[in-house]
Amino acid sequence: MKIPEVSLDATDLQILRLLQDEGRLSNARLAERLKLSETPVWRRLRRLEEEGFITGYQALLNRKKLGIGLMAFVRVVFANHGGEQPSQFEQAIATIPEILSCHNVAGEADYFLQVVARDLEAYGEFVSTVLRRLPGVAEIQSSLSMREIKSSNRLPLLLA
Repeated sequence: MKIPEVSLDATDLQILRLLQDEGRLSNARLAERLKLSETPVWRRLRRLEEEGFITGYQALLNRKKLGIGLMAFVRVVFANHGGEQPSQFEQAIATIPEILSCHNVAGEADYFLQVVARDLEAYGEFVSTVLRRLPGVAEIQSSLSMREIKSSNRLPLLLA
């Protein structure tokens, strides 16, 4: 897979950095921080959205304050990789809010999932009633997070 060449200048990267740090910045405040007028900043922001560099905006929530105390990393193995099961599995995964991320991987597992639950009991119930019933699943192995050291969605923005 070839990574596409990115055509961003230093100002574009600064806009992305600022928005990663503080997604609620108004266009006026963004322009002020960049020491530019609002119209060119607005145009750049719209272009970054239209070209898919910015795919959306969201608030970062504290999962523990919301009563979500357990984070699990789940290794999923398929018995059979043919047919419709992988695509049915992926479609099902996309609809389950407890699954924060799903990665199709190479190696001993077929997928790695990041799953949250209220507690160990709720997670056990989730595995039994949801994960084990997904199409194609032959084996599930869970690793529970004992302590979160770092959690971030911020991407390193390097000028190539």
